[in-house]
Amino acid sequence: MSGTSLDGIDGVLFDAQALVVTGHVHAPFSPALRDELLALNTPGDNELHRAALAANAVARGYADVVAQLLEATGTRRDEVAAIGAHGQTVRHRPGGFDGYTTQLLNGALLAEQAGIDVVCDLRSRDVAAGGQGAPLVPAFHRAVFAAPDADVAALNLGGIGNLSLLFADGRTGGFDCGPANCLMDGWIASHRGLAYDTGGAWAATGQVLPELLTALLAEPFFTLPPPKSTGRDLFHPAWLQARLKPGQRPEDVQATLLELSARTAADALKAQMPQARTLIACGGGARNGALMRRLAELLPGVQVQSSADRGLPVDQVEAAAFAWLAHCFVTHQPGNLPAVTGAAGRRRLGALYPA
Repeated sequence: MSGTSLDGIDGVLFDAQALVVTGHVHAPFSPALRDELLALNTPGDNELHRAALAANAVARGYADVVAQLLEATGTRRDEVAAIGAHGQTVRHRPGGFDGYTTQLLNGALLAEQAGIDVVCDLRSRDVAAGGQGAPLVPAFHRAVFAAPDADVAALNLGGIGNLSLLFADGRTGGFDCGPANCLMDGWIASHRGLAYDTGGAWAATGQVLPELLTALLAEPFFTLPPPKSTGRDLFHPAWLQARLKPGQRPEDVQATLLELSARTAADALKAQMPQARTLIACGGGARNGALMRRLAELLPGVQVQSSADRGLPVDQVEAAAFAWLAHCFVTHQPGNLPAVTGAAGRRRLGALYPA
């Protein structure tokens, strides 16, 4: 998995029967590849050529992570059923134009280099069936986090925040609720040259700007009913810049962006599952202590905990989810949930590149 945050590649070795991760490797993107992937989120010159080269680079990065996983765990290639490979999202427009989502990855090159069957392009079939193609993780969250006697919510705090609603009666809901880390990461990168705000420490030195927060919360996406999904197509630096006023201190803007991430997630949970008493957070944002504390403050009566408390470290959940989706593909099971994505029905997700 390499997500919207662009922090690199997380790979796991996943036992789909026991629902257990038995190995994990993280590999950051090189600065040049990260910059190019970020640039490809917006229109530019010579996009087809640049996107093809970036897709090759992502595939080689994935292959390196697979090789490291096999070595670290003492696993042979022929013991692995498939690689579930997400690719790098650079456009996500399921509801606009003719509806599409684009994840850069050369699946053929990954299969060639890894010597293992590759299941990729996991979102397109849901979009073809009229769905959002996202989020796809709620079905996996149900498999690993649901409780038979309580309504539980799971919140992935990646570049974008997405919420899974795991009802005790077996129903599952889910949707993207807004930006989690993407705006905060971009702001601290442009002002302090850092990839992210460790623990929310810089945000903690600022004060929330009420006028700016009101302007940010006025974005119509936040009041749209599910199913809905979003990405950097909407929440990008220009979106933020258009709402700033002269003289606002950078640390106050960072504090306001953290408040935006917490507020939109908390408001979404209150609106869609007000009876929830447990919220399980995962993704890189779950390591942001200031963000986690603010979520807890906004959700009195809700236990806000890390997925690590449930046996799955925060940086392994999404990679495990896409391994699980690959398992669904190779066992001829549907991977999407129409109640979540809005698709016309359940579909087998992915395309196969045989080894």
